[in-house]
Amino acid sequence: MTHTWHEANSRYLSIAIHWLRLRLLRLTPDSTITEDEIVQAEAVMLDAAAIDPPPALMTLSSVLGLTEFEQSILLLCAAMELDTQIASFCAKVQDDPQRIYPTYALALALFDHPVWDVVSPERPLRSWRLIEIHQSGVQPLTVSPIKADERIVNYLKGLNYLDDRLNSLLSPLSVVTEDQSLVPALAPSQQQVVDAIVDQLQTVTHWDHLPMIQLLGRDRPSKHAIATSVAEQLGMPLYGMRVELLPTHASELETLIRLWQREMQLFPVALYLDGQAIEGGNSNSLAATLRTFLDSTQGLFFLDLREQSASFDQPTLSFEVAKPMPIEQWQVWQQVLGRSQNAAWLAGQFNLNLTEIQQAANTTNLEHHSAPDRLWEACLVRTRPRLDALAQRLDTKATWDDLVLPKAEASCCIKLWLRCGIVALYMTNGGFRDRMNRGLGITALFAGESGTGKTMAAEVIANDLRLNLYRIDLSSVVSKYIGETEKNLRKLFDAAEDGGAILFFDEADALFGKRSEVKDSHDRYANIEINYLLQRIEAYRGLAILATNLKGSLDSAFLRRLRFIINFPFPSLVDRQRLWEKVFPPQVPKADDLDFAWLARLSLTGGSIINIALNAAFEAATREERQITMPLVLAAARTEFRKLDRPINEADFVWNALTRIPS
Repeated sequence: MTHTWHEANSRYLSIAIHWLRLRLLRLTPDSTITEDEIVQAEAVMLDAAAIDPPPALMTLSSVLGLTEFEQSILLLCAAMELDTQIASFCAKVQDDPQRIYPTYALALALFDHPVWDVVSPERPLRSWRLIEIHQSGVQPLTVSPIKADERIVNYLKGLNYLDDRLNSLLSPLSVVTEDQSLVPALAPSQQQVVDAIVDQLQTVTHWDHLPMIQLLGRDRPSKHAIATSVAEQLGMPLYGMRVELLPTHASELETLIRLWQREMQLFPVALYLDGQAIEGGNSNSLAATLRTFLDSTQGLFFLDLREQSASFDQPTLSFEVAKPMPIEQWQVWQQVLGRSQNAAWLAGQFNLNLTEIQQAANTTNLEHHSAPDRLWEACLVRTRPRLDALAQRLDTKATWDDLVLPKAEASCCIKLWLRCGIVALYMTNGGFRDRMNRGLGITALFAGESGTGKTMAAEVIANDLRLNLYRIDLSSVVSKYIGETEKNLRKLFDAAEDGGAILFFDEADALFGKRSEVKDSHDRYANIEINYLLQRIEAYRGLAILATNLKGSLDSAFLRRLRFIINFPFPSLVDRQRLWEKVFPPQVPKADDLDFAWLARLSLTGGSIINIALNAAFEAATREERQITMPLVLAAARTEFRKLDRPINEADFVWNALTRIPS
């Protein structure tokens, strides 16, 4: 609507209110108003209404089906808010100084061709909530005060906006426009989804009976972008609402339905319904409420679901929405960074939507020489999975210098590290992702006695790859309730799927154990959990490390899905000496006569050696000299042997400078 239309609409309203004043004055006892004056004013009003588009009152009457008499009643009620004299005129006509408000009875006497059915709830004035009736006690409906709805008054003034009563439920959705962005709003594969939706909708002849659009998948920002693009192409603003905000009380839901139906006539918008809560524990009641709302309203609806739902009766179109393809992400990173090898590394390691790429670029000075490193850190933050309830993020500080393993096992760890470093890049550029959906990730088994370095090896690899390492909390994942374990595992893998995390299953035999013969329902559901894990671990595209000291307890079906099996042996005499030489940090005060060759004779794993070193350091801190000495270390070692119920050879714990083993 242009500025000229607003001026013409205001002029029409002024003339209509003047015509209304004349009609009211005509009914006063000492009136001098003639019928010719009213007819002349009505002709001027009709002439002022001849604008394109028509005045708001005419448009409203046409859209909502108001008769001429109902249109006049609405004008009378709205005039109370637009002209301060109308209230006094109402009091004069009704011969009561307290009755400064319009009533149905006044309207019946005031306007031509009155009809009684306007007071019916099925007629537009009440069904569309255009007016409010303030009826108290036994007061008859015809003499009760009536008032125009605030939203309608503003509409008649030319102010068309979404009803304030819907603001608490709705929020506008928008995406960054392309001219304000380093990246496009949609990838080509996502634009194809937009085009398919628009093509389907354009085949519908009746816009008030559009099919509901189900957007499936777990990438909500991409679904937002697609819905926004569709709405823009159809010339409709897009608003979002969470399904759980729908009122459950029948009367409140009915009011919302009426308001929404009215808005669809006055201010057509598309509605994006976040239906993630439908898939939760209270899905039945929420789905029923949503079904009632959708069955009773019309318009363009997008329903955000992870998986397709068939619980709605109305026509439905379903579209799978995914993040941009790897090659598309690579092209966008090239656009952000320029043609650089770093773009391939970022696209290969992280699976991001365009919104996340834009946000990472916005937080980085792309002109700085360290931009690739900073973008990597920004991507780590964006892809950091929300696994606080299911996993613990480990602060990885260990390096390759800290890891002590035999040459063959150390070589396997290095191969695993190298494979992880290049696999993402190769899968993107090599075309495997275009041909396969399974086997694109890496799963490794670290097997060995407790304390032999399995966790440290995982930390070293994560630290060197600059990825987050999450140790899975099995007590939170495994549930006694049927189906809950699979749900937790799905959350776990989905959260880590975007590439910024390594999953570390410590004590993996508790989760990846052998399937058993089915004797009862418990065996059957336990086997279902293992089967689900077998499928999901193969489809997982990241790095998953399984650690166990009971390798034989694992189901044999996992062996095919394991790319690396690394056995962590009990450390040899030479390796134990290396462990002792590395265990004490340089800044810790220690005696010069620490005999690491002697200590290596103690048959201990690396984990036990670390415990002994810490206990000796704590004990030294309480001494005046604050030095770690051989007697303190041997005392701590004796304590560790007792803790492990290991036999103690006293000769191993008797040491003096004269018995020092030459290095």
